[in-house]
Amino acid sequence: MKLLGIYGSPREGGNSDLLLNEALKGAESIGAEAHAIRSFDLNLSGCRECGGCDKTGKCVIKDDMDIVYPQLLESEVIILASPMFFYGITSSAKALIDRCQALWNRRMLEKPPDRRRQYDSGRGYMIAVGATKGANLFEGSEMVAKYFFDALDKSYEGGLFVRSVEKKTAISERPDILKEAFELGKAAILGKKFHVSR
Repeated sequence: MKLLGIYGSPREGGNSDLLLNEALKGAESIGAEAHAIRSFDLNLSGCRECGGCDKTGKCVIKDDMDIVYPQLLESEVIILASPMFFYGITSSAKALIDRCQALWNRRMLEKPPDRRRQYDSGRGYMIAVGATKGANLFEGSEMVAKYFFDALDKSYEGGLFVRSVEKKTAISERPDILKEAFELGKAAILGKKFHVSR
């Protein structure tokens, strides 16, 4: 089974990166083929809302999304990881997601209306880390993740959400949370729902 991890942080080696690393290890421990991309390193523009994909399901913009689209489509499981910036995911991760309007159109073109409420292409999960303790810290990002995976014809199955973590690599001092990330990776491959909020 193929799993794709998406590092959404511009801060390489930070807390969301470390948690995604553990999730990938967890998936690999039970036989998954895990790959990852870093949204901040990609050369891509945001969606132009030009309508170029409306009738084809293919984006007309030529940039690094040409490398990303096949990975999104071929992966049976995707884990999106991002720190919270102003109660939302990072701009590079959001740009990648916005460019999946083409895949949303592809799904609408290829899938009959009576089958659009079922997901045939796998599952999606999220890892999110924030410095504050806000009760609603992850709500907006979870909605973005849910509809990102919906565009990919994947069900959203939850994730790992951690508050009050700011200093780079602070999560390395929390073996309990690192273990939960490892378990998330395993659950994703086994097709289980997973939701841990700290």
